[in-house]
Amino acid sequence: MNRDERLAHAHQWAASVLGRELPEPVPVSGDASFRRYLRVEDGPRTLILMDAPPDKEDCLPFVTLARAWRQAGIPVPDIIDWQADEGFMLLEDFGDTTFARQVGTTTPDGAAAEAATPLYEQALEALLRIQVQPAPEACPLPRFDDTLLADEYALFTDWLMRRKLGVTLQGKAGAQLKAQLTRVSEVFRGQAQVTVHRDYHSRNLMVRPMGIGILDFQDAVTGPVTYDLVSLLRDCYIQWPDDWAHHLADGFYDALPRAHRAPSRETFHRDLDYTGIQRHLKAAGIFARLALRDGKTAYLNDIPRTLGHLVRIGERHSELTPLVNLVRSDVLPGIEAELAA
Repeated sequence: MNRDERLAHAHQWAASVLGRELPEPVPVSGDASFRRYLRVEDGPRTLILMDAPPDKEDCLPFVTLARAWRQAGIPVPDIIDWQADEGFMLLEDFGDTTFARQVGTTTPDGAAAEAATPLYEQALEALLRIQVQPAPEACPLPRFDDTLLADEYALFTDWLMRRKLGVTLQGKAGAQLKAQLTRVSEVFRGQAQVTVHRDYHSRNLMVRPMGIGILDFQDAVTGPVTYDLVSLLRDCYIQWPDDWAHHLADGFYDALPRAHRAPSRETFHRDLDYTGIQRHLKAAGIFARLALRDGKTAYLNDIPRTLGHLVRIGERHSELTPLVNLVRSDVLPGIEAELAA
């Protein structure tokens, strides 16, 4: 069935679940996937109706994790009902105020960062709880292994460099990039391995009267302890002041269970930097793929900020100079020129 037919069918299903006629659902902001979200009025409350075509989206990890994490006190949406065969779900409505919308700017200054600190401290407290959650038996978490790392590096080299910019590295340049990514992977794998949300950033964290809410956790894996932290503090959608992010990272390090801590604070910050390099390469590649494959060209605007994080942080580590130079000289100018055209 087409999109309009699916919408009508989802509306009928929601009405049957709730046992009453419902007003027409209203679309709400979507995400970078094939899922659609609609808001339905159910008397005095509103709910979110999710349409996730089962041939495109597997909702089982989301449902399994939501139930387990909610039981553990992690603020994720309550699932009212789920029709697995059709790909329809009714969820608790966490509203429209994401962290990004609350912050209100992509380049907050010191005063804005200070104002946001209580909100981000709540997010860090929730992250500490997520990291110690065991994988549900019904949904073993994939490991962030070498295969997954290779797939994510390919997002950058294939979708952004080759397909978007027409840049292909061969010979010495290709070998040098491979050596750089190998070093990043070594640091990535050498950290304590915990439960990782994998998209813990300002567009998936919600501001609610009773505290924060957490969305979009269906891609959770077992991976490095710094992964979600760098997603939050070096967000692809917000450029926080470095000293503010460093201070919050220090507080997170102090709060970690001993088994999850790096041997020293210096090593922890090194791990955070290298994990950020991996994540920002992946994210930039995903933004290019969203533009080229799915026609979501607005994501191209986020590439300069994302790779700007990589250049700024990579400059702290001399062994990453070739990678930093590649991004600064061969990648950023091409994207910036296209955005300026």
